[in-house]
Amino acid sequence: MATSTSHATFGSLQSSYLNKHSPFHKGTAMIFMTKFERPTPVIHPVRVFSSASPVIHPVQLLSNGTSDATRKKSSESALILIRHGESSWNEKNLFTGCVDVPLTQKGVDEAVEAGKRIKNIPVDIIFSSHLIRAQMTAMLAMNQHRRKKVPVIEHNESSRAQEWSEIFSEETKKQSIPVITAWQLNERMYGELQGLNKQETAQKFGNEKVHEWRRSYDVPPPNGESLEMCAKRAVAYFKDQIEPQLMNGKNVLIAAHGNSLRSIIMYLDKLTSEQVINLELSTGIPMLYIFKDGGFIRRGSPPGPTEASVFSKKLAQYRQNLDNMML
Repeated sequence: MATSTSHATFGSLQSSYLNKHSPFHKGTAMIFMTKFERPTPVIHPVRVFSSASPVIHPVQLLSNGTSDATRKKSSESALILIRHGESSWNEKNLFTGCVDVPLTQKGVDEAVEAGKRIKNIPVDIIFSSHLIRAQMTAMLAMNQHRRKKVPVIEHNESSRAQEWSEIFSEETKKQSIPVITAWQLNERMYGELQGLNKQETAQKFGNEKVHEWRRSYDVPPPNGESLEMCAKRAVAYFKDQIEPQLMNGKNVLIAAHGNSLRSIIMYLDKLTSEQVINLELSTGIPMLYIFKDGGFIRRGSPPGPTEASVFSKKLAQYRQNLDNMML
C-alpha cells in the first residue's frame, strides 16, 4: 500500500481533535458514547464440524489441549463490514462527519436488509463507532441473525458504569454479543463543513474546491480531517484491537462509516491512495472477508438466501449446523 506524506495540518489537528480537546476523549456527553480504552473481551473461537459431528450448537469451544500456535495456524475467521444505513442528514444532503444523528426509516430498512444478508454468518464480537447511526445499524442487523444473540454495548468508561452494567447470569452471557464502541471508527471529521448543505457549499466555494475536500486523499476541509488522517486512526485501531480478535478465531462485525471503512478496506485490499479515493461504499450493504493464514480474502457481499456463493467451507458448515438446529 502506497504511503503518502501527511498533510501539513495533521499535527495541529491531531493535537486538538484527536487528543485532549477531542470530545471523544474529554467525555462530552453523546448518545451511547463510551470514552475509554476497553480490555479485550474473551470470546470463544469457532470450531469446524465434520459431517459426523453432533449438532448441539454451531459455535463450540476448542479443546483445552489445543495450543495457541495450532489454533492461530488453523484459524479461519469471518470479517463483516457494514456502512450504516441512510442517516437523517444523508437525506437532507448535509455534511455530517462526527455530528451524531440517527437513521431515517430508509436507513432502518437498509440495516434490517443487511442483517438478513448476514443472518447465517457467525458473529462473536461487534465493533462500532461512537455514533448512533452506526450503532443502530449493528443492532438492527443483528436482530435478524438466526442465532438470536443479543448485542450488548460494553460500558467501562467508569467503575460505576462497569459495575451497574454487569451481567450476573452465565447463561445470559452466552446468549449475548459484546459491542465495543471506538471513536477511531467514527466518520472523518468534516470540520467547518459539518451541518452545511453540500449543494450550497459547492455554490459558495466552487465545485472544484468542494470536490477536492471530499475526494482527495490528503487535503482536509477547513479545520477537518482528510481521508489520510482518518485512515491513520482507523487502521491503527483495526491493527491493534480488531485484527488480534480475528487471529484468535473470533468472527467480527464492524458497523461504521464510509470513510473509516474505506480506510480499513484500503489496508485489507492493499489499495493505493489513488485507488481508495475512487472506492464507493453503499449504505447498508455488508462486505464479507475471510481471514486465513494471516491474510484477508474478499468474498464480496452476501446476496441473501443464497450466500453460499461467497461462503468458505467453514462458513457453509456453520450455516448447515444452523439449518440442522431448526429442524
